[in-house]
Amino acid sequence: MDSLSLTAALASALLHAGWNAAVKAHPAPREAMAAQMIAAAVLAIFGLAATGLPAPAAWPWIVASTALNVGAVTSMLRAYEHGGFGTVYPVMRAVGVLGVAVVAPLALGERLGLGAMSGVALVVVALLLLTQDARGGDFPPRALAWTLLAGVVTSGYVLADAQGARAGGGGGAGPLAYGFAVSITNAVAISWVSRGVGAPWVLLARHWRLAAPASFASMGSYLLILWVFTRAPVAPAAALRDTSAVFAMLIAVLWLKERLAARRWLALALVVAGVPLLRLG
Repeated sequence: MDSLSLTAALASALLHAGWNAAVKAHPAPREAMAAQMIAAAVLAIFGLAATGLPAPAAWPWIVASTALNVGAVTSMLRAYEHGGFGTVYPVMRAVGVLGVAVVAPLALGERLGLGAMSGVALVVVALLLLTQDARGGDFPPRALAWTLLAGVVTSGYVLADAQGARAGGGGGAGPLAYGFAVSITNAVAISWVSRGVGAPWVLLARHWRLAAPASFASMGSYLLILWVFTRAPVAPAAALRDTSAVFAMLIAVLWLKERLAARRWLALALVVAGVPLLRLG
């Protein structure tokens, strides 16, 4: 993985951490999630007008990604109903990274060297360490079940996105066109799933203050990682993207003045050690 791809993946992680934390902190996270996805689709319509539609080979992956993405979001929100963000989010991302690392060699034919495998392992351990700050009752069985399901489904849509971005067409517009198309289909699907809490325009009007900045962050994060998928093996790229949990921890420390406990220091050190290994691909 070259330096540009590495930087893009880390930037994607930072943006991903920011908008996820904002949605979780909102009084109505289910509505906020739907509103930001709908707002992102509005942006994607303009983007798709510029890039054109993705290649026909990408459309099956768009369908698969949309179905899996909605499943992951729904499972994640159900997990948040039973467990805290500080536990649910890092465990979900750790399961997702492991799933991609296990399946990618079989589905994509990508073989990782010992260095990159070690980097993936360090990121997974770092994510799991972050859960140790949670209180004892923060992760009941229902939260665990929904979190594991969200993680497994997340690994599925990551693999679908990697395939779709690569099949989206030649040139730099390929992953962009794919990303714009998926953002629109995701919004349509989540609007249907969330129809009980309000129509799309009602949710946008109700939550536009969060949806507007979050949609730019989520769109930027998504397009960056899709671009990386076209240049680098998917497992280390996905692991880099999922350092977003560590960025979320740093955001909490720097802006919310939370304490940086010993386990958090260790998690940060593991990620810092793992990133150069992930570059080996």
